[in-house]
Amino acid sequence: MTPVPVRSAPLAPGRHAVPASLPESARVIHRHELPLFFTGFAATLSGVGLARFAYTALMPQMVHAGWFSGEQVAYLGAANLLGYLVGALAAAPLAERFGTLRVLVACWLAVAFSFAACGQAQPMALFFVWRLVSGIAGAVLMVLGPSVAMAATPVQRRATLGPLMFCGIGCGALLSATLVPALAATSLSLVWWALAAVSALAGWGGWRQARRLPAPAPQALSPQAGIPLRSAPLWTVPVLLVMLAYTCDAFGFVPHTVFWVDYLARELHLGAAYASTQWAFFGLGAIAGPLAAAFCASRWGWWGTTTSAYAIKAAAIALPLVWASFAGHATSAFLVGALSPGMAAITSGYLMQLIGPLQHKKMWGYATAAFALMQAVSGYFMAWMYAATGVYQPLFAIGSAVLLAGTVMVVASRWARPVPVAA
Repeated sequence: MTPVPVRSAPLAPGRHAVPASLPESARVIHRHELPLFFTGFAATLSGVGLARFAYTALMPQMVHAGWFSGEQVAYLGAANLLGYLVGALAAAPLAERFGTLRVLVACWLAVAFSFAACGQAQPMALFFVWRLVSGIAGAVLMVLGPSVAMAATPVQRRATLGPLMFCGIGCGALLSATLVPALAATSLSLVWWALAAVSALAGWGGWRQARRLPAPAPQALSPQAGIPLRSAPLWTVPVLLVMLAYTCDAFGFVPHTVFWVDYLARELHLGAAYASTQWAFFGLGAIAGPLAAAFCASRWGWWGTTTSAYAIKAAAIALPLVWASFAGHATSAFLVGALSPGMAAITSGYLMQLIGPLQHKKMWGYATAAFALMQAVSGYFMAWMYAATGVYQPLFAIGSAVLLAGTVMVVASRWARPVPVAA
């Protein structure tokens, strides 16, 4: 996922920065900042909120309609993750060659078209292509949309506007949780076409706002002679540990983001309505997560916030195995939802503290590619496991264990203190 840069004060040796709280006036979106917000919001809404998470709500519906078997819908879910890997790697080269706005518009159209193309029962190979296209276009939107909006945002406003842009992810998940069950009773094709219409509307709004973006904001300079802030060495032990922990997050949260609705509806025999309600809790969490990330980091620092986030997410993924009730499922869905987009903001901020702002973009590119790769590996591994065993439950135990390993890595990242930098 794309970073949400947060500026912090220079560190004293051996100390972890706690970003200062923003004044009340800085917490409001001003009228002239609406193009910044809506460009990023429309990109995250289409890129992940709809292109990826809407399919999660549709999986049991496609099995019940006889379009595909349970094993086939699992593999089709992994197709989107493979596309996300391709899109994450291709986003920057495409923007440099064709221009960011052209690429964004093309990807908004591609997401809408992929939904429309899925509106009829068809061979799995062809459906795989449309899900792959949605993954590629969704990743490009996630990388370029918030990035171009953040580049045009003044540095002192990024901590406020950045998290709000990522609320599009949760809004997309919440929309799919309400739209899918409401329309699926009439026609499964109608669901896909409605999602295509919503994606096209989001793309139209995003295009109108992206055209109004101001020029990129100037880079922050140090007080001494206007020299850019220095950066720490790029590859250190703490940075490597955080990078590995982020790949653990990519592996571990796949059961909730791909298989959660199907697990509740078909494996636990709780029905589509119950599963859609639980997916709505995931969407609510995804809306709250980015905002909570900025709030927590401003009070407890990046290391403490990151450690707590990984530990809570590991526990939340395993929670359905020990608390199989409505409250347990809702708590698990909400927390994992909150820490899906929220984890990107938190990890990005911690990396910026470790290496400084000058090298952050390069390192976050590496982190995004590694995240996408591990996410695709996890998707296919877990789809293969489900095809072999016919049950989803062990996947949650595996995901939680991998997140727990990531938590240990984040804890260990404090042992080797990096040279403090201004972030």
